[in-house]
Order: sequence, then structure tokens, then C-alpha cells
Amino acid sequence: MIVGIIGCGTMGSGIAQVAASNNNKVVVVDTNEIALQKAQEAMRLAIDKLVSKGKIDAEMGAKILNNITWTSSMSTLTESSLIIEAIVEKIEIKQSLFQSVESIVTDSCILASNTSSLSITSIASSCRIPERVIGIHFFNPATLMQLVEIVPALQTREQITTEAKRIIDSWGKTTVLAKDTPGFIVNRIARPFYSEAIRIHEEGTPIEIIDQALKTIGGFKMGPFELMDLIGHDVNYAVTESVWTSFFYDQKYTPSFTQKRLVEAKWLGRKSGRGFYNYTEDATSLNTQPDLRTMQTIFDRVIVMLINEAANALFLKVASKDDIELAMTKGVNYPKGLLQWANEIGLKNVVNKLDELYQLYQEDRYRCTPALRNNDRF
Repeated sequence: MIVGIIGCGTMGSGIAQVAASNNNKVVVVDTNEIALQKAQEAMRLAIDKLVSKGKIDAEMGAKILNNITWTSSMSTLTESSLIIEAIVEKIEIKQSLFQSVESIVTDSCILASNTSSLSITSIASSCRIPERVIGIHFFNPATLMQLVEIVPALQTREQITTEAKRIIDSWGKTTVLAKDTPGFIVNRIARPFYSEAIRIHEEGTPIEIIDQALKTIGGFKMGPFELMDLIGHDVNYAVTESVWTSFFYDQKYTPSFTQKRLVEAKWLGRKSGRGFYNYTEDATSLNTQPDLRTMQTIFDRVIVMLINEAANALFLKVASKDDIELAMTKGVNYPKGLLQWANEIGLKNVVNKLDELYQLYQEDRYRCTPALRNNDRF
């Protein structure tokens, strides 16, 4: 099978490596020749590292590299059975690209976008054969993260969805099926992990205490501020803004001025040396040790907001219960599924906490989904 990857950035290169590691011939296309050279060299170094660590043998490493062709010529995509686009998150640019690609490939070629939150239906609408367009959303880094969201457009043929899922499953990934709604499963449900943590910080709680609360009480591997710094505020803020805009400015998804200011200052997190945390050598950290009750209060507030989003996604048929649980544990490494967490806490307790927050703030962001009010457990 020949797989075409358009875009040689972090995601495109990662997807290319995954496809090539599973015995596919891969063509990576990018119009930027310098970026192509850098990506090819970065791939070689990554494979060499895997070989040196004993993760793969030298023969396998050479095979992976030989399976990939790096080129600036779109015409090399002609024989591809699957195209995965991984370029800038701009709907007009993606639509234009898909129109160009469609004139090159065969009518049976599946056209997929790796977008994290844009409408697959809108992308498909620009095509002559919209029914062969689908979302195949990998998570970063694609080589390590197990989850892939399969997102059919309104126009997508059922057999295209089945075939796309079969292909990605055969690459050793865990696939979940998501409705074509803003943020799909993960980027929709995960918003409160960041936004509610920022709100708590804006009210005066240090970021170190909030991060510690989510890790100590909740068992999260990283706190929200650590994770935002790792992802990069340019990326994280852009997804938040995209989801908010796509949901017709629903207050639940409103971006934060605090994070926007970080983006404006170019304090993008680890990659720039400063974000919520300062990563310079002379930086100092807060030494305050919060008590367990304070941490429990912080955790309770964030977790009920996450549960509310997961329950609402189930209520609105964004995905099945099993796929929602899989998505959050495999896609963002949550310690357990949010619906399982809701059962353990007790749905009535979750509802009471959400109602308490709503009464205090009188903001629509704290409205409780009917799925929590109408059920005793999931």
C-alpha cells in the first residue's frame, strides 16, 4: 500500500514513520525544501536512536527509512491508496489542498485530514467526491500515542469509515469513532482540564498548587499548567479558540485572557523557555506545601467539569461510552475513564458540585448536562 503524507512537520513526519514501520510505502510531500531536508534528517536520527536503544534492529531501521520518499512534488501522490493531510489548521488552505490532491489521485483513494478540531464535513464539501473524505486524527507524538480518532464527515461513505479504521487498526493503533463536532472527543472533553485550572489560578491560587492537586489527588501524570507548557500555548490556545468559535461562542469553551497574554508575549512554554513556568536555569519554584483539603477542593472542581463534558458528549451521541473512555485514557493518558470516575464519585455528588458552582458564579459554563441528572450511574 502507498500512503501519501502532506506536510513534513512534527505530525506529518510522525505519521509517516508509523505508516512506514508497518510495511507501507510512504510519500511525504512538502513544498518547503529546507523543511523536507530537516525532517528527513530528524527521522534518520530518530531511527538511529531506536536502533541504539535496542527498540528495533538495524535492518528494520533501514527498512523504515527506505520505505519513505521525501519530495516537494505533488505528482508523486498519483498511486497512493490513502492520503493523510497534516498541514496548518486553516480551513480554507485545507479545502484548497484537497481540491488539488483530488485532481492527482485515483477516485478510489481515501482522502484524510489529521485536523484536531476543524470540520471534516466542510473540508469534504470542497471535493468532487466528498464521500471519500474522512478525518484521521493522530495525537502528538504520533509514534508513541496509541489513540487515533476516526471522524466521518456527513458525506463519508460507510465503507470508507470501515476501511480507514481497518488500516489504522492494522498499524497497531487504538481507534475510536467520533461524530464530526468541534474538537471531536478528546479536544472537546479535555477543555476544562485547562480552562478551569486557569480560572482557579486567576482567583489567586498558585499554579504549582493546582498542578500538585491534580497529580496528588487525581493521579494525573502532569498538572494542567505543566501540560499546557509542554504542548505549547500557541497550539493549546488555538485549539481552545477554535472549539469556542465552532460552538457558536458557547461560554463553556471561552478562552482565557491569561493564556492569550502568554501567546502575545511569545511565552509559549518549554519550547520558548518560559510559559506558566520559567525554564531558565535561575528560575525558582514555589515551596509552599498545600494541605490535603485545599488540594481536594481544587481536584473536585476540575474533575466535575471534566465529567460534565464527558457525560454531555455521551448524551449528544458524539461517541459511544466505550470510545469516550478509551479516548481520554489513551489520547491524553487520564488515569481512568471520566464516566468510570463519575460512577465512583457518585452522579448525585457531581450534580451537587456543579449546581453549587453555578449558584456561586451564575455562569453558563457550569450548567449541568441532563445526562448526569437523568442517570444514577453510567
